[in-house]
Order: sequence, then structure tokens, then C-alpha cells
Amino acid sequence: MFRKVVRQSKFRHVFGQPVKNDQCYEDIRVSRVTWDSTFCAVNPKFLAVIVEASGGGAFLVLPLSKTGRIDKAYPTVCGHTGPVLDIDWCPHNDEVIASGSEDCTVMVWQIPEHGLTSPLTEPVVVLEGHTKRVGIITWHPTARNVLLSAGCDNVVLIWNVGTAEELYRLDSLHPDLIYNISWNRNGSLFCSACKDKSVRIIDPRRGTLVAEREKAHEGARPMRAIFLADGKVFTTGFSRMSERQLALWDPENFGEPMALQELDSSNGALLPFYDPDTNVVYVCGKGDSSIRYFEITDESPYIHFLNTFTSKEPQRGMGSMPKRGLEVSKCEIARFYKLHERKCEPIVMTVPRKSDLFQDDLYPDTAGPEAALEAEEWVSGRDANPILISLREAYVPSKQRDLKVNRRNVLSDSRPASAPGSTRPGASTSAASTNIAAPSGGGLSGAGEARKLEEVMQELRALRALVKEQGERIGRLEEQLGRMENGDA
Repeated sequence: MFRKVVRQSKFRHVFGQPVKNDQCYEDIRVSRVTWDSTFCAVNPKFLAVIVEASGGGAFLVLPLSKTGRIDKAYPTVCGHTGPVLDIDWCPHNDEVIASGSEDCTVMVWQIPEHGLTSPLTEPVVVLEGHTKRVGIITWHPTARNVLLSAGCDNVVLIWNVGTAEELYRLDSLHPDLIYNISWNRNGSLFCSACKDKSVRIIDPRRGTLVAEREKAHEGARPMRAIFLADGKVFTTGFSRMSERQLALWDPENFGEPMALQELDSSNGALLPFYDPDTNVVYVCGKGDSSIRYFEITDESPYIHFLNTFTSKEPQRGMGSMPKRGLEVSKCEIARFYKLHERKCEPIVMTVPRKSDLFQDDLYPDTAGPEAALEAEEWVSGRDANPILISLREAYVPSKQRDLKVNRRNVLSDSRPASAPGSTRPGASTSAASTNIAAPSGGGLSGAGEARKLEEVMQELRALRALVKEQGERIGRLEEQLGRMENGDA
């Protein structure tokens, strides 16, 4: 007789829990536009949700602390003349967000440090280059001010937001509607899922197709493709019989999937959210009331089902908090912001642990807010992985720098070289002068402040010593309790 051995995984017992009602964001009129985007973007400072708006497009930007009922008169970001379809926070500046709209434009906004006090109608920069609605917006993971947009004109544009320039125009690689785009870890390639059922891996700087898999999923409904940290590609889609599927692909051998799993027969598009630190993929179906999560490993069957979080209400959209915005002291490994019809509900994913100490295995160094490259370096051919930060001391955000746009003089010879025929200065801007300006002041000065700093450091050292002492005491008491339970004392 062989006993079935359960696969060991530290994420096997991850459980999801919605927060209490008073920590939700109530009375938000979530957009009803028919587009398969997440409708929600979140970072350690702000929550952004695309909302219903008469006479144009708008999205709400709320400080994370502004929970409870949101007043109908709360100011929105409302510069678009058509419905907003997609939004994305800049990974290198928590106060900068980009939006794409049915009005064929991409706009980049600077949110005030403490949130909006009046409607924001003037973007920092307007990027005009698409001829149809813009449904996909995604920032480059490591290069500052590089933004990708894709529209229903089947064109992918890559912009330098800092100069309002179009860097690359990829208009011949997708014969049909683009469903989604995902950068790889260092931003040298991106993968796309298209209505022609193909998954493509593209080098944007050369404008070339690196690999292509036709009929990745045979169903006609929308699919998604995302890059994993090791360069593999994870896809969601539908079978010929309209069953929802997950698949894992090796771009070196696109012929057959490494793994293919069928989930169910629901008809909502599956939106994957990937955590590169833990190699866990969370899959949320639009219109579902559940979040399934899977661990991706190097052992067959490669995609390992972990668990399902289920609730009563269906989800209209979903946002995912970056790792640096999580509460490490509570062993929180993911936090989702689930959109209902009239509210946004945070859902916390936790690994149960008895110890209150920092869990190194759950929190390896993660991508921080510093850009590894400038836009010009990336254009010149350089690549770099994200600059990592440790979450051990609980991430403390640095002061954000304002985004300012610097229109280059087209007669100047100091313009950086890029691929021939790939640049086109086609954008308008409402600010006069971008590189991101460094903040002035902010350093500690004077003996008084130095003394205060020393006092804080002393208090911190005393607290650390106390925590260590209490930890040792708890260890002794647990040992004593164990002996008593075993009848040794």
C-alpha cells in the first residue's frame, strides 16, 4: 500500500479574508463600459477606480485611508472626453498614473501628495498617436518614464513620457484586437494575447517577433498572457468547448504547453495576477465571485492548485497591491481590491504563522520604487532587472518627485539615437518643462533635530531589546508548557 504524499508548500494554507465593512470603500459607481480591463489600480498610497461619468470619462483616486462612504461630490480625474478603459500607476512614482480612453488619447496625471481636493482636468502630458480607442496601458518595469499603450487600431506605441515623444510604433505585428500585454522581468521583451488566438513575444526596440504560438487556446473568447519571472509565459483562455483554461508555456519550445488545465464552463474572462516573489498566480474571473490561486514550480505538473477564496458577490474588476504596500507583520502575501457594483472591498491573503518575527521565506527582496534605468539608456539598448528592496524593516516610502515634461527642441542635435524610422515626436503636453525634478530640502539640520533623531534611535534600540527578551521568555514558557503536557513536570 502506497500512502499518497501531499506536496509540501508553504503556500498550501494561504487563506483569503475580506476586511470589515468599515474598511471598504462604499458608494462608488464602478464603470459599466464593456471592456475586459481590471477597472482598478492600487499602490501603497492610493486606490484608483474607473467610474461612471456623464459627458466623458473619469476615474476616482482615493488615499488608502479614506474608507467608508465616498461622497457623490468627491473630486475625480476627469480630463478625457470619452470613457476611460484602463489605468496604471507608475511603478517608480506613487503619485503618477496613466489612463487610456475611448477618446483615442493616453493621459498622464500627477496626483497631489494628499489626494484630490478639486476635480483634476489638466494632465501633465497628453500622448496622441492612436486612431481608435486605447484599451491597454502598462508602464515599463525598470526604465523611468517609459509607457506602453495599445489600442483597438491594433497598434502598440511606446512613449517617453518625460519628453512626450513616441519612441516606437509597432503597427504590423497584430492583425486583430489586442487583449492584453505584459512586460518581462527586465522590460527587454513583452508578450501579447490577440483575438487571432496567437500569443506573441515581441522585442519592442527592434520591432521584431521573437516567438509566436498560434491557437494557444482554441476558444473564441478573450484570453490573457503574462510573463513569469523565469521567462516562461502563463496564459488563460477558453477551449473549443468554451471551458476556461490555464496554460504554461516555455518560449524556447512554443509547440506544446508545459501544462494545460481546464477550470470550469463560466464565460467571464480570467484575469491573472502574478507575484514574482512567491511564484503564485491569482486568477480572478470577471463576473465570478471567487479568486483561485496556483503555485508555479519546476516540478510536473508545474501549475499546482492551492485554494479558492469564495464570496457571495460577483466581481466587476480587481486591483492588486504591490508587495511593498503589504503588512509584513501579519504575514500578508497579497491584497486585492475587489470591485462590486457600488463598492470596493479589500481582500487580504495571509499565510498562517505562529511566530510574530519577520518571515524571510515569505518576503524575499522585492522590486522597489527606484528605476534601474533612464528612458534614454533603455532606448540605447541597455537592460536591467528591478532594483530590489528588503521588507524586513517595513517599507517606508521616500518623498515623491514631481513629474514635469520637457519638450525637446527638434532642431537640437543632442537628441538620443534610436532605431531608424521608429521615433516620431507626436504628442501634446500641458506642462512646460520632464525629467523628474529632485525635491529640495528635506535633510535633517540643526543640533535640535540631531538630538531628536538620537532619542528616537535610542528608543528604537530599547524596544528591539525588549522584543528580543520577550521572544526568549515566550520560548521558555512554551518549552515549559510542552513538558507539562507530556507529563514531564
